[in-house]
Amino acid sequence: MGGSKNTDDYIAEFPPNVQQKLEQIRAIVKENIPVEAEECINYKMPTFKLHGNLVHYAAYQNQIGFYPSPSAIEFFKSELTNYTYSKGAIQFPMDKPLPLELIAAIVQFRVKENLMKKK
Repeated sequence: MGGSKNTDDYIAEFPPNVQQKLEQIRAIVKENIPVEAEECINYKMPTFKLHGNLVHYAAYQNQIGFYPSPSAIEFFKSELTNYTYSKGAIQFPMDKPLPLELIAAIVQFRVKENLMKKK
């Protein structure tokens, strides 16, 4: 894993159950970002950029890693109590449904944050 040139190739490297979760994250991010945001591979994982990195995500054996920035994790800390998280990452267990509303809220927070930084 990790040599993918684009997000489609990255997702295709995984089994169908993992692909489904990655596509769910991809879709929820796309629903919550401006059209000018860019999708790419950065740090060997799918990334969305808007005036800098917005979020990254990646699949691992037992989890999906979601990387929204330390500021977003700090802001949403009270909503992350059911997940393992660190300064820059949230781990969503592979055997549980993804918290799509929480992911959407985090993405919206990051969009506002990056737009404010640009100003």
